[in-house]
Amino acid sequence: MISVNIGNVSYEYEDGTTIYEIAKDFKKFYENDIILAVCNGKLSELSNVLTENCIIKFITTASHIGSECYKRSVTFMMLKAFYKVAGRSNVGKISVEHSVSKGYYCAVGGGIKVDNAFVKQVKEEMNALVKRDILITKEVVSVTKAIEKFGRYGMKDKEHLLKYRRASTVNVYKMEGFEDYFYGYMAYSTGCLKYFDLIPYDEGFVLQLPTKENPKEVPEFKPQNKVYNTLKETTSWAKMLGVSTIGQINDKITSGEINNIMLVQEAIQEKKIADIASDIAKRKDVKVIMIAGPSSSGKTSFSHRLAVQLIAQGLKPHPIPMDSYFVNREDTPVDEDGKLDYEVVEAVDIEFFNEQMTQLLAGKRVELPDFDFVVGKRVFDGKYLQLGEDDVLIIEGIHCLNDAVSYSLPSDKKYKIYVSALTPLNVDEHNRIATSDWRLLRRIVRDVRTRGTSAEGTIEMWKRVRRGEEKNIFPYQESADAIYNSAMVYELSVIKTYAEPALFSVPKDSEQYFEAKRLLKFLDYVLAVPKENIPKNSLLREFVGGSIFPV
Repeated sequence: MISVNIGNVSYEYEDGTTIYEIAKDFKKFYENDIILAVCNGKLSELSNVLTENCIIKFITTASHIGSECYKRSVTFMMLKAFYKVAGRSNVGKISVEHSVSKGYYCAVGGGIKVDNAFVKQVKEEMNALVKRDILITKEVVSVTKAIEKFGRYGMKDKEHLLKYRRASTVNVYKMEGFEDYFYGYMAYSTGCLKYFDLIPYDEGFVLQLPTKENPKEVPEFKPQNKVYNTLKETTSWAKMLGVSTIGQINDKITSGEINNIMLVQEAIQEKKIADIASDIAKRKDVKVIMIAGPSSSGKTSFSHRLAVQLIAQGLKPHPIPMDSYFVNREDTPVDEDGKLDYEVVEAVDIEFFNEQMTQLLAGKRVELPDFDFVVGKRVFDGKYLQLGEDDVLIIEGIHCLNDAVSYSLPSDKKYKIYVSALTPLNVDEHNRIATSDWRLLRRIVRDVRTRGTSAEGTIEMWKRVRRGEEKNIFPYQESADAIYNSAMVYELSVIKTYAEPALFSVPKDSEQYFEAKRLLKFLDYVLAVPKENIPKNSLLREFVGGSIFPV
């Protein structure tokens, strides 16, 4: 017998018992499904067999780690069902790509007609797999065998990826004969994977999934078509250049072609900014440019580069950060954790902002404020502004797309821009890279370099940042006149050099350790390149340093 400590109470189990068998004894105490566990400080799948005394903490689908495991497992189940319905010989490739609504957009090759009838068949097969409660097993195989196996299955992206695998073995997951490789742990079996939906969309379909906030409810499908079309455009460009996966980027690095990819990517970025500036210049009534986007999207660098392009169009831009209109610290709201919350609308003095903007549009001379973050108060230091005929304001802040924040400004005077890092890059055909992970890595690197904040501190506060984004930014993104995608396919190869040391500094006893370890495992797939060849005006310089802009 072995001793298993759960919630500071010791229980006796037979040597060789799986964590799943123990979890069954405790599931009645949890509102949501147990999907993983922490065993003696190590993240573990429920299939793990116990052979020694241990301390166990269960992880449910209501946590970030548990929710991601659930989504990954449902994706695996969807792929098995899809190949059964379509027939593997009929499918050239199915790719799990970017996020749409609360799900994943899946692109289909091989001439399969993705209509309501086909999607219904796949969904019925998935429900049948749930009902049969099939085990999800894991086999450790050599990298050579895995490359041969996935080549035989036609999963070419995995062949590219595993060429750069540093370890000698690979974990291959199996579901009733169907095999695949996934970046991250899986559920024990298909029985708990009952919350999902499939919706035909564009040329493929969306696998709609629950959130950690509501793990037993599939949210209504609400596509953001503007954002999706921006992602589709970027993804098409990446595929055209053959750089849509990490393996392909690694190929460009090893062949010496990465510098050309950098130049092309930066040229595309500059053209997009120039196009936006040109559109603004054509709208003669526009006097206020409102820029918003989630954390670490590169909004500040974008604003500076847009200003340069606006000058080239004959306009005179004046940047004004929305942060200058924060209420004094004693009036700042606090979040549910009792910490100052600068993400909510109430943290901004909306009335004073609108008063000054109205005065500026009326041609009056106005003294603009700054916010002193050291003392937590608004200050005035003689910075006056009066708008002329060719002058335009560039306002940057997380609430800029929310018309309630600029209620006094006529809509024809405003031009709204949404900036985000919408990555077109995937790990491989079935393992996507979350945009939030992309931005988190950017934020970690910048915080260490400019704010003295450790990776542990950045990861800890990230959940609050994300909560603010979901409430204050994402609901308004479709109202933008233009969407700018700041993600660059080569940037992970540069970020890696700076992110890894920061992530390795997170101690093992920290609550943020598992997230740091997950990000390190992800970066292990990526080959590094130096930052020297990145242009000084690149948005990436905002994070890795060396920008010509005051960022």
